[in-house]
Amino acid sequence: MYIGEIQTLVSFIKIEGRTLKGLFQERPNRFLALVKVEDRILPSFLPNPGRMHELLTPRKEVLLREVLREKRRTSYDLIGVFHKGQTVSVDSRVPNRLVLEALKNRDIEELSEYNTIKPEYSYGHTRFDFLLVNGQEPCLLEVKSCTLVKDGVALFPDAKTERGRRHLRDLMKGKKEGYRACVLFIVQRTDALFFAPNDETDPEFGKVLRDATVKGVEVYAYYSEFIENKITLKGKVRVELEPHRDN
Repeated sequence: MYIGEIQTLVSFIKIEGRTLKGLFQERPNRFLALVKVEDRILPSFLPNPGRMHELLTPRKEVLLREVLREKRRTSYDLIGVFHKGQTVSVDSRVPNRLVLEALKNRDIEELSEYNTIKPEYSYGHTRFDFLLVNGQEPCLLEVKSCTLVKDGVALFPDAKTERGRRHLRDLMKGKKEGYRACVLFIVQRTDALFFAPNDETDPEFGKVLRDATVKGVEVYAYYSEFIENKITLKGKVRVELEPHRDN
């Protein structure tokens, strides 16, 4: 099933704590955003290293979550951007939490047969997001957050990622050594018709991803929806790996 088809999934996570809206001002570095709330400028942690140029534009309305902890430099996380009639989750930590719930609920059809879930599994020098076990073929699962959508196409990555390429190479290695190997892209918005590697930004990632599928690595994409204080897994997004060529 894909976007537009009837599908009932039950998995979600809740955003805890007080939230408030503001206007994005600037991004002094990858993990810091300045947000204007009424007459104050609030330095906010941005839990996403991606570029997000199309989302974080000056005076764009964003959503902050208050985080009151010791030894933090900021008291807020920037977790969402109001964009084209939806709230786009930009917290790259969310997909792992959401996928964990979905695995427990057997909401991800392709991975529903596993009854043991081990997060943060170390394999060689790599730490994969999950090891899934069902008494037969163990599965290495890596989860990636996707926030970039252009003309209905969800694209990953939106900045060059050596780490992402390394994960794919290690998944190929795991597949060769007897594991099932999967990469799951969570599109944190609702306007994607299909998913594709972002060849324009990181052609090497696209090359490695396609090579991985030839070597037996499975590639899936699902999308989520952010409404009020709840982020819900909604359904599949079709994966298209053929390179797009200009005529």
